[in-house]
Amino acid sequence: MPIATVNPATGETVRTFDALDADGVEQRIAAAYSASRSWRESDFGTRARLMKAAADLLDKERDDIAHIMTLEMGKTLAAARAEAAKCAKSMRWYADRAEGLLADEHPDPADVEDSGAVRAYVRYRPVGVVLAVMPWNFPLWQVVRFAAPALMAGNVGLLKHASNVPQTALYLGELFHRAGFPEGCFQTLLVGSGAIEQILRDPRVAAATLTGSEGAGRAVASVAGDEVKKTVLELGGSDPFVVMPSAAADLDRAVQVAVTARVQNNGQSCIAAKRFIVHADIHDAFAERFTRAMSALRVGDPTTPSTDVGPLATEQGRADLEELVEDALSQGAEALCGARRPKALPPGWYYEPTVLTGVTPAMRIHREEAFGPVATLYRVPDLDAAVALANDSTFGLSSNVWTTDEDEQRRFVRDLEAGGVFFNGMTASHPALPFGGVKRSGYGRELSQHGIREFCNITTVWYGR
Repeated sequence: MPIATVNPATGETVRTFDALDADGVEQRIAAAYSASRSWRESDFGTRARLMKAAADLLDKERDDIAHIMTLEMGKTLAAARAEAAKCAKSMRWYADRAEGLLADEHPDPADVEDSGAVRAYVRYRPVGVVLAVMPWNFPLWQVVRFAAPALMAGNVGLLKHASNVPQTALYLGELFHRAGFPEGCFQTLLVGSGAIEQILRDPRVAAATLTGSEGAGRAVASVAGDEVKKTVLELGGSDPFVVMPSAAADLDRAVQVAVTARVQNNGQSCIAAKRFIVHADIHDAFAERFTRAMSALRVGDPTTPSTDVGPLATEQGRADLEELVEDALSQGAEALCGARRPKALPPGWYYEPTVLTGVTPAMRIHREEAFGPVATLYRVPDLDAAVALANDSTFGLSSNVWTTDEDEQRRFVRDLEAGGVFFNGMTASHPALPFGGVKRSGYGRELSQHGIREFCNITTVWYGR
């Protein structure tokens, strides 16, 4: 993929960028390593002051960066503004709490006295330079949710962003610099994916984090494993949205949330609900209302306030989605709505919100992630079947469950194979809560105290008699 801004609403190439050459990459790695030697010695007060300054800049420039994100990957302007606001809020959250989250931990002296210690404690120390390989779908948030905790922990960052959001990537590199962070603390590398291996193998780079496809995760993890370097991976998801009979009392809200959960970010979210698993007792009522609501969504120009769903980010992304839908239809699935490109829109990578039923395990869409506004709808006879179908996936990022039955809730918490279980509400990431998955959705955690500690050397300090 060339490094370029291509407007997905029109297919027009707006601006292209030259990739950094080897000398440019070397200069940035050297600057990052030099910065890491001094930044690790900075105090939390200094880090917090600069992080809040970056958040203030982001708030002031919210509309500008929102337009850039919409231009580059097609999310609605309202969604882009909300993303920028969430980033600024999370930056302040870490600025206020990092010192406490990384405070020394002192075990009870009685627990360590038999080791011969006069005293012992645990300290969290930064690892150094961290390479961040980030995707285009939340081009600001995905980066900030790594950068804010990493910088507050005393690490420095090198950002290799997706090649179709170069202006957002450059904005992020400049944001922290303009806020006053020392030279080299956070830098954007405009390079293709082919450059990642060499960067990660550089001995000055201590670790890596990646959000993206399973294939990209495998590639980065393989190199990091060979170099014995820490990685955190947040990969794909095919999250279940389970609706049980007790949700019938508030079925309209469940349907409303289901629609938002499926088409948020034009359906291009790892934690978007994708598989809708509904108990037979309420399946027909849910299916009718869900299909009607999906059909009513307005597809169009993402800069228009009335638009609900904009274009997919890339032409290839739409082609991949169409292949999944066509494969399902050819094997007997039924489209309750959508399953086509809109006819009345100008050129662009649009796809109608779609609901498929009659999906079987033989169909690709049952196994693969549908990255776009396509929902698969399943009928199940009971709780056991709901749990089994929810777990019938190689992914395990998060999950939604609609039930007010406490016994059912306990069962889902115990048995769902996912990094999160959200009851009677939509899955979302929040700085106070750990985020990540199991199985082929990756490993490690972002956000919360768990996320800020991922790229720390957890050091035992022991004093003998």
